[in-house]
Amino acid sequence: MNKFYTYILLLVTMVVTAGCSKFLDRESQSILPEEQVYSDEKMILAVLANYYGRMDWGQHLGDPGSFSLLDEAAYSSGGPNNMQNYGDNLWRVYDYTLIRNLNEFIRGVKGSTLPENVKNNYEGEARFIRAWVYFTMVKGLGGVPLVGDAIFDYTSGMDPAELQIARSTEQASYTYIIDECTAIASMLSADKNTNAARANKWVALALKARAALYAASIAKYNSNTPDVQTSGGEVGIPSSEAARFYQIAYDAALEIIQTSPYALYNENPDKGRNFYEAVSSKSSGEVIWARDYSYPGQTHGFTNNVIASSVRGDIDANIVTPILNLVEDFEYINDRNGALKLTDASGNFIYYDNPSDVFANKDPRLYGTVIYSGADFAGSTITYQAGIRYMDAGQWRNRTGVPGVSEAPYGVVTSQDGPTTSNDQYVNKTGFNIRKFVEENRDASTRGRGSDMWFVRFRYAELLMIAAEAALELNKAQSEVAGYLNQIRERAGVQPLTQVNLQDIIRERRVEFAFENHRYWDVKRWRIAHTLWDGQDTPTATHYVLFPYKIYAPGAANHDKWVFEKRKASHSLYPRYFRYQNYYNYIDQDWINRNPKIVRNPYQ
Repeated sequence: MNKFYTYILLLVTMVVTAGCSKFLDRESQSILPEEQVYSDEKMILAVLANYYGRMDWGQHLGDPGSFSLLDEAAYSSGGPNNMQNYGDNLWRVYDYTLIRNLNEFIRGVKGSTLPENVKNNYEGEARFIRAWVYFTMVKGLGGVPLVGDAIFDYTSGMDPAELQIARSTEQASYTYIIDECTAIASMLSADKNTNAARANKWVALALKARAALYAASIAKYNSNTPDVQTSGGEVGIPSSEAARFYQIAYDAALEIIQTSPYALYNENPDKGRNFYEAVSSKSSGEVIWARDYSYPGQTHGFTNNVIASSVRGDIDANIVTPILNLVEDFEYINDRNGALKLTDASGNFIYYDNPSDVFANKDPRLYGTVIYSGADFAGSTITYQAGIRYMDAGQWRNRTGVPGVSEAPYGVVTSQDGPTTSNDQYVNKTGFNIRKFVEENRDASTRGRGSDMWFVRFRYAELLMIAAEAALELNKAQSEVAGYLNQIRERAGVQPLTQVNLQDIIRERRVEFAFENHRYWDVKRWRIAHTLWDGQDTPTATHYVLFPYKIYAPGAANHDKWVFEKRKASHSLYPRYFRYQNYYNYIDQDWINRNPKIVRNPYQ
């Protein structure tokens, strides 16, 4: 008997339903042979729970620092961060151990005595997880070895070459994922899964649409980086394949849009609050697949790590905080230029009566994504105040203080929520906090309890965005392209578009999917990452922050009003620098030593 089938099932607990029905909340210390595992659905679910729990890659809630690496947020607690270049193995996945485990699981399920429909569903789930693993590997590495259902075992005297498989082309790798998703969709249920934690038909089709869109983008835009390819096609997809992949993405997206039980969440008349709920509420009918958590049993520290100081439940706060770059990409309701109005035409500060006034009429999705000065969170108003501005000898000067401490005659000089330029831990340095995926429960921000907020991987809005982008690239009518995009914009409460270009798609995805692990992969597939993060003192490579100051000028017209200063982030020392070699992760020498058929990636 293969040793894999002797399980010590002390597995990760992952609760994905409310009440008494708790899928993946499984724990056993039994040592069981293969035939017992695959004759007991509880054991099968326990094994699947383990596989679902092993897929936290890229940005995710268990690694708050991952959200500070791009142009969405910055490290905020403690001293300055000296990151500049992106690592050659950033978010690299090469998990053939999990692939093998899944192949053994598939073999075991097929050989079980369970009813055929039950076996098909479990096989479909395992094959989906396998497709997701391959997709995660391919989007970082390019083409990878495809082993299908094979399970390789080395025995003494065997020629190792029998176990060595060359990398498939990037095109073939994406095609494999797409074909698998097509087959999987027919095996899985079309019903919604509680808390969206398990794969169903629509999850498989969503991966098919996303994978096809990635492949199409690379085929079309790799000409912008002509040296980022290999002679054997392990990296790079021929431009002639772009239209075919866009068509696959378009068709898969439309199948979900037209026939799935999912729709844009639009239950709350408050547009900002509605967007927060659409992503962060487990009652959202928009979410197709998520990495779920449940208290007690399995929680994470994201809320604890990123919550604002004034509403925290423990010592921790502000590990990473949003930057002004992201905030200003959210347009105004009737003005597509999202730059905050901080100064007049002469460069003089504009005075605001209230700290929230500078954000008036911004895209309501900003509220659902970021906590800004004057916004509420969990019943409290968050006010960021870097200091006061006062007149001294005819000149305006800034005064700062200890966060939350009053000083006569000014009152509080620097608010408890900052921002500051100090090196103190848990103190805000950017003037914003993350709202998306932050639980509105003070207990969830404690170390002992943690949060069971889910992390969304697929939601209905993405399929509308995929349909819009694919339709644009396929030269469909602008009315159709704009129609998909405007469904999202209407839900958000911003003006509709009549004409759409790729820049509109890029911007819409940036604000709609902030902190959802899309940004890095998007700018890579469009081959624009090296132009955005060029390592120079440019607006897109440099982190910016917003420092609000309260005016102290008793008797003057502007007393107690607010001004806002845009400045470079004190704790992001260098502009972000994305090099051509970062479009694909490095291939480890150890992999080549074990499998000489594997070729290196460009710039290695």
